[in-house]
Amino acid sequence: MAESIGLRSGSVNPTAAAEPKWFPGPPPAVYTCTLSPELVAKAREELQEKPEWRLRDVQALRDMIQKEQPNLRTRLDDAFLLRFLRARKFDYDRALQLLVNYHAGHKAWPEVFQDLKPSMVKHVLDLGFLTVLPRPDPNGRYILCLRPGKWKPNDYPFVDNVRALYLTLEKLIQPEETQVNGIVILADYTGVGMSQASNPGPFLAKKVVSILQYMLHSSDLRSLHQNIPRSVLPEEYGGTAGQLDMRAWSRLLLDSEEEFIVEFCQPDPLEGVVLPESMLFHGEEASGQDEDAFRGLRSPLYSCY
Repeated sequence: MAESIGLRSGSVNPTAAAEPKWFPGPPPAVYTCTLSPELVAKAREELQEKPEWRLRDVQALRDMIQKEQPNLRTRLDDAFLLRFLRARKFDYDRALQLLVNYHAGHKAWPEVFQDLKPSMVKHVLDLGFLTVLPRPDPNGRYILCLRPGKWKPNDYPFVDNVRALYLTLEKLIQPEETQVNGIVILADYTGVGMSQASNPGPFLAKKVVSILQYMLHSSDLRSLHQNIPRSVLPEEYGGTAGQLDMRAWSRLLLDSEEEFIVEFCQPDPLEGVVLPESMLFHGEEASGQDEDAFRGLRSPLYSCY
């Protein structure tokens, strides 16, 4: 589950020094569990994950995909399928539905997922719309910092922010530790005004916010510090971890360009697949301001966090 903190505070220093090697690399081709004994125990208790059955469960999901969706061109490696099993507490049927929905969401929202790679959202990263803090909180959760006030309607289409957010979430969810621990979303609304409110973007943001299950706090930094200790926060948010560095996460994403090209810039994985109506996300619904219109995004922005 994602937990988020909202506040209005501070500016950033884009020239702050980056911490090297602060985020885990992509998983190896052959799966090897990287969880500590403590996280293995946590996954057992909270996600119904039994280490002795883990690969058996992955194979069971793989067999279901090949039998029930033989035309679905999806990754079938252990690390990838484990994301969906953990997200649905090792319920095979729900994990399979989540996987199909994941690809259906990509197909239904081409303006987000077509040619999706970090170089296409470099302008978003340069603007500072989002970043990830280099230090996880005491619960092992990385902190995604969103700053919607940095974006103005004349800058670029708001959907580019969603693209950058999606790439960030995809990268964050790679480490097994994140799949078990979750993430924290810190939303800084400094600078959000009428220019954003009169644009369709904030409506979209509201939907993304609801998908990520935000729990917003007030602008009082004391409220923030009750949830995130000062030791992992930058000075801009009353912390002691130095000044906020926007460059480290940007470099990490941009350095992952080839990885995302392989992941998202390939032929349509749903070609020839017949999906149940209940599994499909209808893009035309998203144009209306219905509170349920973006339910289909729950799968592309699937939450192991």
